[in-house]
Amino acid sequence: MIKRMILMLVVVLLLLGGIFGTTIYKGIKTGKAMAAEKPPAITVSKATARAESWQPALRTVGSLTAVQGVVVSNELAGVVEKIEFESGQVVQKGALLVQLNTATEQAQLRSFEAAAELGRQNLERAKKLRNSNVNAQADLDAAEALFQQAVANAENLRAAIAKKAIVAPFGGRLGIRQVNLGQFLAVGTSIVALQSLDPIYVNFTLPQHEVRNVRTGQPVALTIDAYPGTEFKGEITAFDSRLDEATRTVRVQATLGNGDGRLQAGMFAGVAVLLPQRENVITVPQTAITYNPYGNVVYVIEAATGDGAPPAKGANGEPVLTVRQQFVKVGETRGDQVAILGGLKAGDEIVTAGQLKLRNGVHVRVDNTVPVANSPKPNPPNT
Repeated sequence: MIKRMILMLVVVLLLLGGIFGTTIYKGIKTGKAMAAEKPPAITVSKATARAESWQPALRTVGSLTAVQGVVVSNELAGVVEKIEFESGQVVQKGALLVQLNTATEQAQLRSFEAAAELGRQNLERAKKLRNSNVNAQADLDAAEALFQQAVANAENLRAAIAKKAIVAPFGGRLGIRQVNLGQFLAVGTSIVALQSLDPIYVNFTLPQHEVRNVRTGQPVALTIDAYPGTEFKGEITAFDSRLDEATRTVRVQATLGNGDGRLQAGMFAGVAVLLPQRENVITVPQTAITYNPYGNVVYVIEAATGDGAPPAKGANGEPVLTVRQQFVKVGETRGDQVAILGGLKAGDEIVTAGQLKLRNGVHVRVDNTVPVANSPKPNPPNT
């Protein structure tokens, strides 16, 4: 009985050992097969690092302002009799905009002119009488004073009548009309805005340590959201005479031509003050940069090498590609591009999309079906 139990126990142990051994053997073979199998190549897009000559610039923001700008208003009260302009019209200096009613003043002027004429005649009589010693010098002086007073009253009223003809103080473009025919205008009522916009100013600030790098006459380039992909050229024409003590910046003014009228006062603009010297830089698309707290990285595409032999070939005979992580020092950005100040050389092929799954030595497959954005002056199609 005992022998039979021992025999059965041995058989069971042998069966368990066989099962366990078979499982281990299969696991080892599977592991070897998986180790021998290469992971599939990761699809990426690429671009080539290029050597370019960039003109360095001091970049800031500014605001466009009219060379001259006012809200035209009336100096004297009155009722609107004529409106001689349309909203948005371009006018010349001295052009009549609004005529206020002057009927009362015209009647008064005729009275003053009659008084002046009477005073003149009385003065002439007084002079003749004085020459004949018929009257006293005081009589002549009184007649002359009355005449001068009458003339002054008439001239004063003529000036008031002239002020009721409201004219453009300078040439420019009018805004939207704010008055109507028959409307009574109190003194200082806003009639219409007038802006002189050609040329036009852009005002901006620069930090004090950059003042030594800029001079009057230095070129500037403006970019405005309303006109993507377009640069507006001008030059620096003035500096403020003092720095802002709170911000340690100086106000700078540049002047631009605006013959087509596209630029409007109040527009927000990006301003680049172009410096005279040019720099040779390596440029890549901004999408190629992986920004990390420990440094900025690009992935350089290289041909995989065999075991100390020439580059490895795939099944289709094409070179097998791998990537190498490379730390870089980035500089100024322009549009889709960024300048690389260290870590790359011209001609290096770098990954521009698909970096998320990459690490050193991973095989990649290049697919540039989707074009890489790589323009210093992009013009997005949806704008």
